[in-house]
Amino acid sequence: MKSLPPLYFQRQEWQDQPGCGIVTAFRELDGSMIAIIDYGMGNLRSVHKAFEAVGHQAVVTRDAGVIKGASHVVLPGVGAFGDCMANLELYGLVDSVRMAIQSGKPFLGICLGLQLLFSESEEFGMHKGLDIIPGKVRRFAADPTLKVPHMGWNQVNVQRACPVFAGIPNGANWYFVHSYFVDPVEKQIAATTTTYGIPFVSSIWKDNVVACQFHPEKSQAVGLQLIKNFGAWT
Repeated sequence: MKSLPPLYFQRQEWQDQPGCGIVTAFRELDGSMIAIIDYGMGNLRSVHKAFEAVGHQAVVTRDAGVIKGASHVVLPGVGAFGDCMANLELYGLVDSVRMAIQSGKPFLGICLGLQLLFSESEEFGMHKGLDIIPGKVRRFAADPTLKVPHMGWNQVNVQRACPVFAGIPNGANWYFVHSYFVDPVEKQIAATTTTYGIPFVSSIWKDNVVACQFHPEKSQAVGLQLIKNFGAWT
């Protein structure tokens, strides 16, 4: 009899938040499993589908145990800074984000998931962020020649050779939707910059943390390559 091919994934289940039932995910036998943090805001489904499209197993969850056990963690985000921080606190996820980063596992922030890592934001008044990356989130200055929010495709210029940008050409176009940008105290953490009236930091890389202002899940081939690279990053 012809032998069966080896199993590549192990099925695992966790109890999620009360009332949410069982979360089912598949952990690759090499130990990798990507947790996409669900704090009630963000483009969770499109991010999850992007990981699936490149062959990486991921689960959308707000369960602290699942996040702790994951090999990679993703913090997406769409919405207002203050509301997103309030939801992270409401669901008890602030410590999960901090511990994931402190553990040294690969961590990816997307759009507002980048901004939340900073000390504070001036969006609709001053709001405290996670303060993992020293710096502020600032609004684009009024400019009659430019529309805010910055929405659509724009060029991203690589400043440092970050692992998640492997195989992606410098100067590629990525999809943006934002009215605010990050201003890190440590300028050397900028992985890429983009110009919209002024040059701004469009992604950062510090140790095990990569975070981007653009949306890789909406950026077609280059975005999928970044997601694929992140899932393979160790």
